Amino acid sequence: MSSTVVNIKNFLNKPFNLFFLIIIVFWIKTYAAYQIEFSLGVEGGLQEFLLFINPISSAVFFFAFALLFKGRGRFIGYLAILFILSFVLYANVMYYRFFSDFVTMPVLMQTQNFGQLGGSTLALVKPYDLFYFLDFIVLAVLVITKILKPQEKVRRKTVTAVFSAAVLLFGANLALAELDRPQLLTRTFDRNYLVKYLGINNFTIYDVIQSSRSASQRVLADNDDITEVKNYRDAAYVEPNENYFGAAKGMNVIYISMESLQNFIIDYKLNGEEVTPFLNSLTRDQNTLYFNNLFQQTAQGKTSDAEFMVENSMFPLPKGSVYTTKAINTYQGLPAILKNNEFKFTATLHGNYKTFWNRENMYKALGYDMFYDATYYNMTEENTINYGLKDKAFFKESIPYLKDMPQPFYTKMIALTNHFPYPIDEKDQTIAPAATGDKTVDRYFQTARYFDEALKQFFDDLKTSGLYDNTMVVMYGDHYGISENRQPAMEKVLGKEITPFEQQQLQRVPLLIHVPGEKIKGGTNPTYGGQVDVRPTVLRLLGIDTKEYIEFGTDLLASERRQIVPFRNGDYITPEFSSIDGKLYKNPTGERVFNEKSAEEDSAFVKQQLRLSDKVLYGDLLRFYQPEGFDPIDPSTLDYTQQERYNTP
Repeated sequence: MSSTVVNIKNFLNKPFNLFFLIIIVFWIKTYAAYQIEFSLGVEGGLQEFLLFINPISSAVFFFAFALLFKGRGRFIGYLAILFILSFVLYANVMYYRFFSDFVTMPVLMQTQNFGQLGGSTLALVKPYDLFYFLDFIVLAVLVITKILKPQEKVRRKTVTAVFSAAVLLFGANLALAELDRPQLLTRTFDRNYLVKYLGINNFTIYDVIQSSRSASQRVLADNDDITEVKNYRDAAYVEPNENYFGAAKGMNVIYISMESLQNFIIDYKLNGEEVTPFLNSLTRDQNTLYFNNLFQQTAQGKTSDAEFMVENSMFPLPKGSVYTTKAINTYQGLPAILKNNEFKFTATLHGNYKTFWNRENMYKALGYDMFYDATYYNMTEENTINYGLKDKAFFKESIPYLKDMPQPFYTKMIALTNHFPYPIDEKDQTIAPAATGDKTVDRYFQTARYFDEALKQFFDDLKTSGLYDNTMVVMYGDHYGISENRQPAMEKVLGKEITPFEQQQLQRVPLLIHVPGEKIKGGTNPTYGGQVDVRPTVLRLLGIDTKEYIEFGTDLLASERRQIVPFRNGDYITPEFSSIDGKLYKNPTGERVFNEKSAEEDSAFVKQQLRLSDKVLYGDLLRFYQPEGFDPIDPSTLDYTQQERYNTP
């Protein structure tokens, strides 16, 4: 054995040498991930310095627990801690690659969803991802081969000193962060700030604490807590537009969730060819209201968040998903409201399984009479792709269910094919891919075209079935399809630089409300709104006033509505201004604006809406309030398995 190897062994077998080496390597790995994987918007020397040092305090703190053990038990401690911290880091890397966001504990615990995503998750894996576990593998080899010798117990005073040093390091980190971002821990709409200033691990600790606190809010809530919310509701009420109120009264209602469809795709031509010709034609149809300034407001729940907003007119949670964490709450959602207003049947249809995003339990809480999940469809290999039934098969097989429903009915249909990473069978490709060099972005246009064809087929089948003339169809984009991580490709698509201002503009999603029979004056409506505004708009078209219901959206057709769109991270947009990370820009130029008087009032309004919506959800406050004439739903009476047709896999 060479003297170099002997020296390395001797170095590693000194207790604190190994301790600090593990910390340094993990620190370097974390900082490399910051630079390679995340877009944190670091500005200035202080933020650069904080980003560099923020992994240290948590690494020292966690690995200090291993010092409490002696012998080989300490190595087991190092391995366990290193694996957990590496897993948390890698989970955030994977999540950020698609969602441009960081994992919270409620999301991290939704492991069943990751398994069902299948190819979507695999598409995010990179060849160099082994790097995130390389230090763990090397340490495991050193332990297994017994190159590392059992170590003596470290004195308790020394261990206490190490823990104290970790706390002092975090305190210094936080103090410097507060200089640059005052009230950092109380202004937590944006997880990006917490990671940038405090680091992945400290953000995770903070998130665990906040999750525990939010869980206690329901226990401590009482009847008095709903009063503030009702007062806000009363003050924010706007009168309906008489020209549209009741225009669709007595009609069936079909919601269609248009997976990952962004508004830029409307009228977009690829190589001179329309990508979505049918949707384009609907925007010009005089029986269709097309809202071209509607923005997606989802958070970590994405599609489920969009579903929640368009049916409940409340905001999604700042972390996790309402569907997976608040399905036990009391709701007064669209299905229940319609059942209380002479609708005879409510159902949701989805080409995936009922456990995905906890939909079975959530749909019962919302009061759906029936949930037709994948067990009600012919899930053959030919009919499925990615993680669900292809849209054409889904819409085609749904028609018999719709025809059997007593009328008027309300249904929500969730399309799937236009979903990341946008795989599509060759036989389903009717338009050439784009040529940006990013295969995911390039395929997006092909799957968007496929959905457009499926939607046209569905409209044709509605007409053949006899349902069309008495059915209002509400089509909404659920969330973005192309994340900001793919900006270089999107710059080629749009022919311009994607700045933070332009990225916010890209959060527009299409909303089309089709009411056949010349009952409305259709066309493009430029009002600024969000997904929370969909429910009050639909209810009023049906002739149902929303005055008694708790909601945070306003009727998009009301002439006196306030045009301000809050985003879950505290940003907002109005027809005049865009607020992004505390900076104000003028629409549509993107020019920076300073000392705008209305900004403070708008920001306060956005914070109030988000705070009150969170208060309702975390406290489960609707259990203390029942609108006049509203009979609550009993979820325990609902059974979605009684008509099962196909075998569950």
